[in-house]
Amino acid sequence: MNKLDTREWLLTNGLGSMSSGTICDARTRTYHGWLIAALNPPGNRTLLLSHFDASLEIAGKIWALATNFWDSGKTIDPLGYQWLRSFEINPIPTWIWGSEDWQLTRAIQMPYGIEKKQEVRGERQDNISCSIPQFCHRITIKYQYEGNRAGILRLRPLICDRDFHQQQIWDETTQFSQLVSNQRLYLQSMRQGKPGTPWHLQWSGGYYQPDGIWYWNYYYPEENQRGLGDREDLYSPGYLTVMLQPGETVIIEARVGCPHSTITDLNSQTFDRILIEEETRQNQLLNQKSKLISHSSKLFDSPLPDKTRYQLLKAGDSFIAYRTSSGSPTVIAGYPWFKDWGRYTLISLPGLALATGRFTLAKGLLKTLANYCHNGLMPNTFPHGSNQPIYNSIDTSLWWLESLGLYLETTQDWDFLIQQYPLVRKIYKAYTAGTNYQIQVDATDGLLTWDAPDVAITWMDVVLDGKPITPRRGKPVEINALWYSGLSWLCQWTEKMVIGAVNDRLRLMHQSQHYQERAAKVKASLQKFWHPELNYFYDTIEPDDRPDGTIRPNAIIALSLYHCGFPEEQARQVLQVARNRLLTPYGLRSLDPGDPNYIGKYNGDRNHRDRAYHQGTVWSWLIGPFTRAWHRFYPTEALPFDWQPLLEHFQQQACLGSISELFDGDYPHHPQGAISQAAAVAELIRYFSQTGK
Repeated sequence: MNKLDTREWLLTNGLGSMSSGTICDARTRTYHGWLIAALNPPGNRTLLLSHFDASLEIAGKIWALATNFWDSGKTIDPLGYQWLRSFEINPIPTWIWGSEDWQLTRAIQMPYGIEKKQEVRGERQDNISCSIPQFCHRITIKYQYEGNRAGILRLRPLICDRDFHQQQIWDETTQFSQLVSNQRLYLQSMRQGKPGTPWHLQWSGGYYQPDGIWYWNYYYPEENQRGLGDREDLYSPGYLTVMLQPGETVIIEARVGCPHSTITDLNSQTFDRILIEEETRQNQLLNQKSKLISHSSKLFDSPLPDKTRYQLLKAGDSFIAYRTSSGSPTVIAGYPWFKDWGRYTLISLPGLALATGRFTLAKGLLKTLANYCHNGLMPNTFPHGSNQPIYNSIDTSLWWLESLGLYLETTQDWDFLIQQYPLVRKIYKAYTAGTNYQIQVDATDGLLTWDAPDVAITWMDVVLDGKPITPRRGKPVEINALWYSGLSWLCQWTEKMVIGAVNDRLRLMHQSQHYQERAAKVKASLQKFWHPELNYFYDTIEPDDRPDGTIRPNAIIALSLYHCGFPEEQARQVLQVARNRLLTPYGLRSLDPGDPNYIGKYNGDRNHRDRAYHQGTVWSWLIGPFTRAWHRFYPTEALPFDWQPLLEHFQQQACLGSISELFDGDYPHHPQGAISQAAAVAELIRYFSQTGK
């Protein structure tokens, strides 16, 4: 490959850990590294092993196979990508370097991190035992050599011990200790007298030579383009020399924690067994009532290929992680830099859990959010360690009600409704009587409103220099559509519970009647959002009752919910406007291009990117609400776009096997933002699923 191919690959382990890099094998981001371990799942992600620099010697001739950026990108050294012959993402990232008379293959896998459970007995409870999950953060690498002669493979590990958002910069207070023993290398950093994370390398063959040296000023071009720190210093504790005959392999594993006697020796069979175990685990999950279909009568000449189906489901599984603080599952909003966010967990839930038949997962996600409900609000971001949740979201609790309704419709798990109904009531009372950010129901029209300075609590939530870019104070359209759908769910649920109730029957009947009256009032008041001149919905009705006629995709979200409070005639007109002004092959623009505040490209430094985030940038997950709204109000007409560009992006662009968070609003809509977003992948799964609602 004479061209630097900087498309990306990503592996995860179910705990929030990740492994990521590029096809050309050069690191272009702070977030690239082979072992980035979530030490407090799914948080505290720490980069430990950046990569190996590899060289191959045959008959005295040396090929340097690494690729690194230096000197602001002006220098690339070595030029290992020029020996790269192929790359394959499935089933695991695999590279082949080679020349006429030799070939070196490297494959990387990140095993699932939740291992078998063990029984633990309390000191004073000898007869009571409980199961706890065992966590393992590791990466396993396999090199295989083919050639006419024996080869000498030299591998130099480059290591860190730093937060994955930051760069490691050398100073005299940073040191790494190492202990070599029986084909294992124990490593631990020491910074300003404080010990770092213990971890170790293990290898199946070869001779390790300690040779501590710093490599300064690695350059990360993607960070430079984002206006962020773009330099890093990496430490190499030594190098491994492996003599390889044609057909021989060497296996290397990096694992968090101290080596112990129960760790088995590595060999080629070990690597293959781990791969088979992971494929078996995924197949068991992905085949649970997960019959993906293509709506091909209108879109494709043939059904969605099995390969694409499997890749979609595998991508969806990559976002599911375990949260130690609650002992329950969660969803990473996106890679490489996001953690789990309440709003996007719930937006993703129908696609990741319901459409795939993972109903226990769906219930667990709902419980995770329920555990953190406070004053009727659910957190936008979760706590890590001693940190407290952040409740800066008006819509997370409303999305929870919507997701709970979809779960109940799919599973008919009415016992779970009875368990959660007290919380449902708390949310309803908090929103009705008033809670944080002056969130409350306007008694005159029944609509939800909020009013707090210098914050942004809808999904358009960027705050720059203390000021919201899209404040949306007052009555946002999608918030009140969620409120109406939530009230409609409450009507359904109480009617259902009345049937089996004994002592609470009269109370539930009164509540049901109350919800019906509330829902009817809100439905009537939703007409305040109709803008007859634009044939669109007002985006927000401000606290002083001034309507904001900005054309944004929030109107489409409002039309896509399970219960829709808008008439068909208006909805069809709204969809036509959105099709003409917001729709792209990759999602919906966040702002009409004709608006004077429209920004067509999401690039540059953080200031520019933050301003563009909801001012024209295409959001890929919004393709889901658009398709649901279109099929509801134009049931006999084909979607007004072709899925192929987005599916091609999924398979061939940016992060192979995933979907980017954002795209430029302007053609040709270059992918931007996080390289892998849960909600976007979830919406594709949901669309191509028989069970998705």
